[in-house]
Order: sequence, then C-alpha cells, then structure tokens
Amino acid sequence: MGIASLIGRAAMAPFAKALPPMGATERTALEAGTVGFEGALFAGRPDFDALRARGPNRLTREERDFLDNEVRALNAMLDEFSVDEARDLPPEVWAFLRVHKFFGMIIPKRYGGLGFGHFAHACVITRVATVNVPAAVTIMVPNSLGPAELLLRYGSEAQKAYYLPRLADGRDLPCFALTAPSAGSDAASIPDTGLLVEREVNGRTVRGFLVNFDKRYITLAPIATVVGLAFQAMDPSKPEGEQHLGITCALVPVPTTGMDIGRRHLPMNSAFMNGPVRGNDVFIPMDWVIGGEARVGHGWRMLMECLAAGRAISLPALGSALQQTSLFVVHGYGQIREQFGLPIAKFHVVAATVTRMALALYASDAARRYTAAALDAGEQPSVASAILKVQLTEAGRHAVNDGMDILGGKGIMRGPHNLLGVAYRHAPIAITVEGANLLTRALIIFGQGAVRCHPFVLQEMAAVQANDAQALGSALLAHARHVLRNAARSLFGAWVVGTPPADLRHEAAQIARLSAQFALTADLAMGLLGGQLKRLELLSARLGDVLSALYLAASAVWRYDMENEPALLPIARAAIHVQLVLAAQTLRELHANLPGWPVALLSPVLRAGMHGLRPLDDHTVLALAELLRTDARLIPRLCRDMGRPKSGGLLDLMRALEAAQPLGDGIAALNRALRGAGSLEAAAAGARDPAAALAYLLAADRVIQVDDFPPWSLNPDWGFNGH
Repeated sequence: MGIASLIGRAAMAPFAKALPPMGATERTALEAGTVGFEGALFAGRPDFDALRARGPNRLTREERDFLDNEVRALNAMLDEFSVDEARDLPPEVWAFLRVHKFFGMIIPKRYGGLGFGHFAHACVITRVATVNVPAAVTIMVPNSLGPAELLLRYGSEAQKAYYLPRLADGRDLPCFALTAPSAGSDAASIPDTGLLVEREVNGRTVRGFLVNFDKRYITLAPIATVVGLAFQAMDPSKPEGEQHLGITCALVPVPTTGMDIGRRHLPMNSAFMNGPVRGNDVFIPMDWVIGGEARVGHGWRMLMECLAAGRAISLPALGSALQQTSLFVVHGYGQIREQFGLPIAKFHVVAATVTRMALALYASDAARRYTAAALDAGEQPSVASAILKVQLTEAGRHAVNDGMDILGGKGIMRGPHNLLGVAYRHAPIAITVEGANLLTRALIIFGQGAVRCHPFVLQEMAAVQANDAQALGSALLAHARHVLRNAARSLFGAWVVGTPPADLRHEAAQIARLSAQFALTADLAMGLLGGQLKRLELLSARLGDVLSALYLAASAVWRYDMENEPALLPIARAAIHVQLVLAAQTLRELHANLPGWPVALLSPVLRAGMHGLRPLDDHTVLALAELLRTDARLIPRLCRDMGRPKSGGLLDLMRALEAAQPLGDGIAALNRALRGAGSLEAAAAGARDPAAALAYLLAADRVIQVDDFPPWSLNPDWGFNGH
C-alpha cells in the first residue's frame, strides 16, 4: 500500500465530516462554465503570458459599422426626459429596433440574426446605456439569459427554425419568467409546479404539464409575445420520492389560456417594461419544452450554463455606462461651473473625487473587456462573471453617487436638462437583479471559486464522494505541496511567471505575491473552518473581495498591454495600486477575524512584503486629477463608449465642451470678464473671437441652468387657490 493510499484512508473520515454537504442544484451550479485567469489567481500563480495570450478585443467590420451607424442613429432618437415621462420608448424607436435587428444580436445569421460576438454585444449595450438605460435594458433582455440563448444551446431544430427568425426581427418579443415571490436569489427553490398530464388537443392525445405559477420582476413581460417559463416538473404517476423531475424550461406563446400577463411593475419608476406573469392550470404541451421531452428536468443546468456567460455581459455593460457617463459629466461640468472665481474641477475635494472615479473605471472596465475577450475565445468563466456583475454594478452606483455630490443642486432638479438624475434612480436596479450583490459577494464568488477554481479541492471532494482513498491521498499530497509553495512565495516573494509589459513589471510582481498570499489564506481558512466557512458569510465575502481586486488588477495589466497607450500609464499604475491596496487591506481584516491565535501570530508573515502598500497620497491623487483636467486625450479614452443623445442635459454639456475648444486658455479670461459684465454679450464683446466666445457662454449657461415648471403642468388639478 502506497503512502498516498495510507494518507487517503486516514483522512477519509475526517474529510467526509468536514466537507460541506452538496446538493444536486449546488453541484450543477459549480460545474457550470469554465475556469480562466481567475483560477490562476486562486492557485497563487498568475501567468502573464496566459493573460497576454487572450489578445485584444476585436470587432468585425459589420460590428464596427453597426456601432458607427445604427447605434449612433438610435442614440440620436433618444431623449431621456421624454422617455422617462412617457414611461415607454417612442413608437419610432421600437420600429427602429425591430428593423435593424437589435433584438437579434446573438442570433446567428442563418436564422436571420446579426451573429455578433460578445464584445460587440457589450459595446452596443454600453453605448446605448450612456444615453438611455431603459432603451439599453430593452435591447439587453432578448440578447441575454432568455429564450434566444436557451434555444440556441438546447432547443430542438423545429423550435429553432420557428422562433429564432421571429425573435431576430422582433416579430416575437421574449421575456423569461424565473423569479417567484418566495424564491428570489434562491432561484432553485421556485415553487411553481407543473404536473405531467395528458390532454386532448385537436382530436389527439398530447402529453404535457399542467402548470401553476406566480412570477414577478419579469422584464419585457408587459409586451412579450412569448414567455420563457421555468417551473418544477412533477410526475404524479411515479412512486413517492421519485415524482420530482426537476426544473424545466418551456416557451409559452402569448396569449395562452390560463396565463395572465400585461400588468406593469415600475422599478424605480423606470420606463423599461417589467411586470408579473401568472398562470392557473396552464397546459404546456411537451413540444413547448425547450429541447423537448429529453430536456425535462434539465432546466437548472441550462440556466446555470447560460448565466456563466450572460452575467458577464449585460449588467456589467450597464455598470460601465453609469461609470463612463458619470465621469464624463463631472469632468465636463467641473470645467464649466465656477465658484469663488475658480472652475470647481480645481477644488481639491472635487479633483480627488474625479481621480477616484477615473481609476475605478480604468480597472473595472479592463476586467469587463478582458472577460469579453475570454468569452469570444470560447470560455464561459462562471466565477469571473459573478465578479464582474458585483464589481461593475457597484462601481456604477458609486460613480453616480459621486457625480450627484459634485453636481449639487443641478443634479437633483428633475427636468429635460438634468444630467444624472435618471441614472441615479436606475443604479439600484442593476445591483438587485441576476443575483443580489450582497448574496453574490457573500456566497458565490468565493463559495463557487473555492471549489471551481482551487486546483485540488474539487478532486478531494470527488474522491471523498467516491470513497477513493488513493485519489484522496494523491490530491492531499499535491495540495500540501501547493500550500508549501505558496507559503514560500508569500514569505520570500513570488517570481513573475510570463512577461508582463515592462512599464508594469513592478505591479505584476505585487499581483503575483498577493495572489500567493490570498491562495495561502484561502487554504488556511478552509483548513480551519471546513464546511463552516460556507455559513460564515462575512469571511467568505472578504475572500471573494480579495479575488475580485486581484482580477481587476490583473485585467488592468492586460488592458495596458493590449491598448498600448502610454498616455494612460499613470492612470493604469494608480488603478492597479488601488486594487492591490484594497486586496491587502481586506486580507488584513480577514486575518483579524479568522479564529485562533496562530492566525493572528502568522498574519504579518502571511502578508510579508505588502506592508508598504498604502493608499495613494494626496499629492499623487491631485497630480492625477490635474493630468485628467489638462490632457484632453484622457477622458475620451476612458469614456470611449459615450453616445450622443437627441437632446437633454448630456447633449447640452457636449455642445458646451465643443464650443470651448476654439477658445483654449481664453476661457478663464472670458469668465473673469463675465463676472464684471452685465450680460453674456458684453462679456463676449472683448474676446479675440466675440462670436465664438458668445457661443460658448450661451452653451455654458444652458448647462448651468436647471428646469422649472408652471404648477398646472405638474398637476392639472393644482390651482393657485389655497396653495
């Protein structure tokens, strides 16, 4: 008997007790998707050649033309305030979306779709969302987790041939009904049931399910013509304990007898369509089940496999759009708006906020773009997609909050010329859907990563389940070598694997060492706590935060390497530094909360070499702010997805910034003249180019003004008597 077998036999009982129990739904979620660079970070050995090998984001000529033409034309049709007031997109926009196949971006050309890649899909959503979030959401849903993707992966040929061309050109509009009142983030526990029955339809006996369901929060439901429905399939003819067939997905046309659809929710009073879908004894023939009878009970796996990719595209695109719009707005407004004789961008508190927003955007958008490249290469990174969902939507929310702080009264006055108010209302929506961020952060990123990304844990769990002592012993020996290797790399420094860009080699070395320290800490936490770690959500969340920060930092290295824009080097370095500081601080908090004195004693060793990682000092922050303010190349490169709307406050700001360009440094003198003049015309008269000066002053004044309304326009019943 070999040593591996002896170790396995000795460890089998304690490991079986320590490892957390795993149900079928959890196993399905863990097995969904693939492992990418996040796995190398989890192992403590990031390979920068592997990072570089992913290559840059690429667009085909058709995709680029679509962005330059159709997307630009769509944005020019969108007025945010009008859409918000109407709580719907204009009819001409709906028609444009159908004609130009915005709903069929992911559908292959052979079915009449556009056949776009993941990066192109993300670019469309982001560029539209910078102008109007409801329009972006309307485009996003048919191209995200829903009927089209499920049909492409799992549908029968007959289902594909019928539905995909109709979905591509908008004859059918889909929604997907999953969430129930009693099952939100815990989607696997949906209570909606379908009993296997036989019914006579048009003179023939048809097998199917009699389904009762109550769904809510379903985007596009009020206008959908086909509903993707998830329910628990049951066969009452089977013995007790064998009746549950599993979650099943079906396509239900609208109208269908027994289904109630059309009512609206108003999420944060938004204009995009969202509402409940309910059904009472709805008969679903077997050929409505996606993939037919062979796919009954496979719905959970289908959803998890789709979510592994889809969660990395749509909501991160919205988060990036919020970041880009907020940074563009506060940077531009800060140049135009003056207080105490200075542009507000020069006030240190504003300047520091702009810097923070820019650094967060560089790193988070790097992760979004890197993951899109991975998706286009055929990966389905389930853990990375969860990281993106949390990080990008949170970054979007923080950016809008920062923007509102800087805009002050301009930000809170509703009306056609508001700059961020509607985006501010929308920010919490992205936080909530496709798995609330609180639970995704606490349960999924590390909980799934610990098993899916760790090089040995899944092997050990499989060995215990199979009662294979030899396999368990071999995995444990390899695991022990892995721990010792990461201990050495943590204590003495990690060598850099691969060739990062020369400008960022120091940052790459820090990523490598912190990755080893994270991997060692993760093993320590799992060794000390075993299955309890699954329930200690604050610890699990911190471990997930460290992995997320390392993923963003590594993605920023990739972005700088791929884009080759030396002007952005100071931004890239600082953005990576911010993520590494966050990772190091979180590791310190984690060590302070792990049980037992040995951890506290070992913490300085576990974080060796990282004690010099401190937040950026004020001098550096303000120097970066000045660079952002004075180097006209930077903001357009950070906010490269900005769209141009039909009208409104964002267009006012764009026009004012354009009007400022011919004046150059003369704006400061013009503003001084304005303070002493009685009118815009008088101030402009003394400028070198009076016409250009007046055009700028008029445009800037339009940006600064806020909206007001006559009382009768707000409430026709509101008179002046008694008010």
